[in-house]
Amino acid sequence: MSSTLTTPDRTPDRPTPAAPAEPAARFRDLVTAEWVKLWTLRSTYLIVVVTVLACIAIDVNAVHNDLTYIDHPFVPRGQLLRGATTSSRVLYDPLGSSLNKIARDLMMIAFGSLGAMTVFGEYSSGLVRTTFAAVPDRRSVVAAKLFVVVTVTTLAGLAVSAISFFVAQGMLASRHLGLSIGSPGALQAVAAFALIAPVAAVVGMALAALIRHAAGSVIAVVGVLLLLPMFFGGDRYKLLKQIGNCMPLTALERLKIDPDPALHQDLGKYAPTITTAWTVLATWALISAVVALVVVRRRDV
Repeated sequence: MSSTLTTPDRTPDRPTPAAPAEPAARFRDLVTAEWVKLWTLRSTYLIVVVTVLACIAIDVNAVHNDLTYIDHPFVPRGQLLRGATTSSRVLYDPLGSSLNKIARDLMMIAFGSLGAMTVFGEYSSGLVRTTFAAVPDRRSVVAAKLFVVVTVTTLAGLAVSAISFFVAQGMLASRHLGLSIGSPGALQAVAAFALIAPVAAVVGMALAALIRHAAGSVIAVVGVLLLLPMFFGGDRYKLLKQIGNCMPLTALERLKIDPDPALHQDLGKYAPTITTAWTVLATWALISAVVALVVVRRRDV
């Protein structure tokens, strides 16, 4: 009696299909993500809105206060002794007065701090680890962040510059001192005043990438953009003056100057040219962007 041993049929193992590769994030997607991250912070609204309104108010109020002195110009005592009358007119710079230095400083501090906040905020909260885990290409992330910050601050700076200029010139028009945007030097001054906002923001991003600390980054923004140029003024030493000419603050003031020689009798012996001033602003923005890209890519989170 024999029995046959049967074995169950076995089907050959089939390879498990691999999960479809997740597509790489497009730059447009990264820009959208950075835009959402920026505007989900309440401080962003506070910085942008308050800074724009405050700077416009400062510029307009400065011109409004000047109207009294335009109508009743001050005549120094020495001029009266030499026979000048109280009807003598003082020279007035409608271009520089409508783009006030206090508003300039506030814009540089506020938007420089905003740029720094977009970098050190992610490091302090730990969100940067999640971001780089989702998108390993750090350069693309930083490039998207730069694009968003530059766009927002450029629009904010343009709002301050354009509104301040047109409102102030409308007020001065009643005294026959107002300028149009087509007046010599006007468009250049308005554009430079607007562009100082994104330049300050990109500088702030570079400093925050290096320092990675909230208070330290903001202090560095103020020190580099506003305090450092004070050490390189005057015309006594040519080298120091030429270093000062390479500062964004000096470049902006050169571009704001009314082309009428009567309103700026002496620019100094070593004043920068218009081309140099534009080059300085562009160079600071470009170098700061490169620093942010390189530092974030190479340093650990």
